[in-house]
Amino acid sequence: MSQPDHNMPPKAVIFDCDGVVVDSEEMTFDLLVEEFASHGLPLTRDVIARDYIGGTMVDVATRARAAGASLPDDWVDRFYHRLYAHLAKGTPLVPGILTVLDGLDAAGIPYAIGSNGSDEKMQVTLGQHPGLMARFRGHLYSGQTLGRPKPAPDLYLHAARQLGATPDTCVVIEDSPTGARAARAAGIRCLGYAAHTPAERLVAEGAETFFAMPDLLARLDL
Repeated sequence: MSQPDHNMPPKAVIFDCDGVVVDSEEMTFDLLVEEFASHGLPLTRDVIARDYIGGTMVDVATRARAAGASLPDDWVDRFYHRLYAHLAKGTPLVPGILTVLDGLDAAGIPYAIGSNGSDEKMQVTLGQHPGLMARFRGHLYSGQTLGRPKPAPDLYLHAARQLGATPDTCVVIEDSPTGARAARAAGIRCLGYAAHTPAERLVAEGAETFFAMPDLLARLDL
């Protein structure tokens, strides 16, 4: 596998969705704190952010049950229903993301979203921002729909193919260690957004960290 050249712009960029494009993580953490506490597992937001975010909600439920939560069998579906209603009330964009997309558009670099969230969730959150959603030109890919969520590399490899790029010419933008691990497994350079995730956890998975979204353009050599 050839190595990416970090001294030139990428041929394509693939963004995680939650916490990278839309600022949905905090609302999700708050609901999980409530849900876990009501089912016998009191946890802080920091613990949930550290130990439960990055996989699918099925993974979250499995971890919570292993830690002692008495979640009912249909908890995932019920939580998604509650979460989507909560997010539909208003999910802001991550500050600076529009500046990044402006820079990519100006350079003619295509981009996609590769999320472990469901297609329905992306419609709920991104759908609140139709101008932004249109800019992705239908390149919204769900690891759940694909059947191979992160940390498997398949989602990012699929998105790269759909953008007409090879892994060594792409860059992934992630904010979770799980996503960074998927990028590394795919052989794709990962820039880790460490505004809310401990930088060392992203670095441990092979990501190069940055802390403010507007700084991303320089990291992409744009």
